[in-house]
Amino acid sequence: MDATQDTRRQASDQAPAPVAEKRSAGSVLRAYVALTKPRIIELLLITTIPTMFLAAGGFPSLGLIAATMIGGYLAAGGANALNMYLDRDIDARMKRTRNRPIVTGEVSPRAAVIFGSALSVLSAVWLGVLVNVVSAVLAVAAILLYVVFYTMILKRRTSQNIVWGGVAGCMPVLIGWSAVTGGVSWTAVLLFGIIFFWTPPHYWPLAEKFTKDYETAGVPMLPVVASRRSVAHQMILHTALMIACSLAIIPLGHTGWVYGVAAVVTGGWFGFLVIRYAVRTHRGLTGKQLGPMVVFHGSITYLTLLFVALAVDPFVRL
Repeated sequence: MDATQDTRRQASDQAPAPVAEKRSAGSVLRAYVALTKPRIIELLLITTIPTMFLAAGGFPSLGLIAATMIGGYLAAGGANALNMYLDRDIDARMKRTRNRPIVTGEVSPRAAVIFGSALSVLSAVWLGVLVNVVSAVLAVAAILLYVVFYTMILKRRTSQNIVWGGVAGCMPVLIGWSAVTGGVSWTAVLLFGIIFFWTPPHYWPLAEKFTKDYETAGVPMLPVVASRRSVAHQMILHTALMIACSLAIIPLGHTGWVYGVAAVVTGGWFGFLVIRYAVRTHRGLTGKQLGPMVVFHGSITYLTLLFVALAVDPFVRL
């Protein structure tokens, strides 16, 4: 961290919070919930339950599902709160993030650190006691990967930040699998691979839309430092590897025809979106004509449909 960033952060810690004198309990609660980035956590949890269904070959116990989901939310929420604390100087300079609770003063930096740390510790204890030690260890690893490896080390230093930093977002499938089986299998590793290779073509279109924001904040996201063509080519590569991982699961025998059909159809559809995006970059299109947000929203639809099929598959076997 350079001296300018350190000075800015010290000033932000010491500055009085620009909030109203009287705040309702509801507004305080909403601010702390916002620290956990619930919309991101929704996507992470969407991958956890289907993985548990596949690992169990049906319904795991409702108690195990609830314990795993709560523990996963605590872990992700704690990591996200600590991420907001560390990135508060960046968030203040970006239009997309300038309304986050620490920037607006709804939550102080000190309170955010305490909150994030408490959730992180609680998640490890919760999972260790109510699920198993393996899931707890994986959750701690996910927190450290996101807070230290991605936020503190990679994000401000390399354009490949989201590639390797995305490992943290892949951990819920391993946590879900280990919650049911007590360990990790090759099927779980391939599910991890799907999300790992999915993350760049999911996030880079968003970074393309907000390139000026990232430039202002000094964050070297790939669309900021590389040409659109180069980014599109890397998106195609990652998408191809993602689809390969999704199809490689089928011969392992844990899945049936529902997942197989979904993997082929959704993979082909999302691959088309990415290739069309690449073609448009070669034609020199920008903005809405390039359509980065179509790919971004398409990536969410792809992952959701694939994992819904994964959840349904154990119950529809011929």
